[in-house]
Amino acid sequence: MRGVVFDGRQTRVVDDLEVRDPGPGEVLVAVAAAGLCHSDLSVVDGTIPFPVPVVLGHEGAGVVEAVGAGVAHVGPGDHVALSTLANCGACADCDRGRPTMCRTAIGRPGRPFSREGRPLYQFASNSAFAERTVVKAVQAVRIPEDIPMASAALIGCGVLTGVGAVLNRARVDRGESVVVIGTGGIGLNVIQGARLAGASTVVAVDANPAKEAAARRFGASHFLTSSEGVRDILRTGADHVFECVGRVELVRQAIDLLDRHGQAVLLGVPPSTAEASFLVSSMYLDKSILGCRYGSSRPQRDIALYAELYREGRLLLDELVTQTYPVEDFEKAAADAHAGRVARAVLMF
Repeated sequence: MRGVVFDGRQTRVVDDLEVRDPGPGEVLVAVAAAGLCHSDLSVVDGTIPFPVPVVLGHEGAGVVEAVGAGVAHVGPGDHVALSTLANCGACADCDRGRPTMCRTAIGRPGRPFSREGRPLYQFASNSAFAERTVVKAVQAVRIPEDIPMASAALIGCGVLTGVGAVLNRARVDRGESVVVIGTGGIGLNVIQGARLAGASTVVAVDANPAKEAAARRFGASHFLTSSEGVRDILRTGADHVFECVGRVELVRQAIDLLDRHGQAVLLGVPPSTAEASFLVSSMYLDKSILGCRYGSSRPQRDIALYAELYREGRLLLDELVTQTYPVEDFEKAAADAHAGRVARAVLMF
């Protein structure tokens, strides 16, 4: 079968991948569509260290082909969106409703794939850039069949992360002000999360002026190409600032833009050794800096919720799909994503 493999030096689309059958508590999914997220590209450029060779992809949707023993919530033929969160469901964090903090879901990649008799790692417990993948049952969330696969694929990472950061982590309230630095796939979902939460002012900041139309469509009330103009709109600062790029100087800007009792939420992924600085004295007015893993999501609950909001016309998904590509055109999709020409590129099988 076809798939996108990174061997530590180059990324190639191969056609001789194999994947094992699902074991107990696992699901075999025929992937129909997969979003190209910057986290995939960050593995290739070394920003996210990961063992190789690895089958890339972590934002996908498809159809269940087979289930292992003990799986009852999905069955063959069901349409599913895939999460990256292979949480155990039994530890203290899972029991508290914090599956993103489950230690078994972090940093323990499996190797369900093989090629020429050699095992390959699975990225983010998912590897959606393959025609078929095996995931834990908890990662497969049933969705209505009328949701287009290209749109459904984006729920499992970009939407969960961006919308979830607003609703679950920051808990933006009605009438509050929000600044979003970076309006790529995650930033657009933060913007529409703020709209869903009832924020009164949503300022989008992106150096690329061509992104203004999309930002406003998703719910931005203002668009700036530099954060220097934020104080002209929010004179005392913002209640919430989301950094969605992953650059330390923008982390500092996010903190400096806060009003009293404001929150800076960090969503961008800088290199693992990057350090950011801020004025400690600026934090004494009840300001906070919040990390956020995967939108603090509970995927079985949140993916189903976002699918229903989409069907009601309240959550934009189709508009996130800038362009679809056959998986063989991975390099072109990656180049378009690097150049900022797409909100989300989606690979189709």
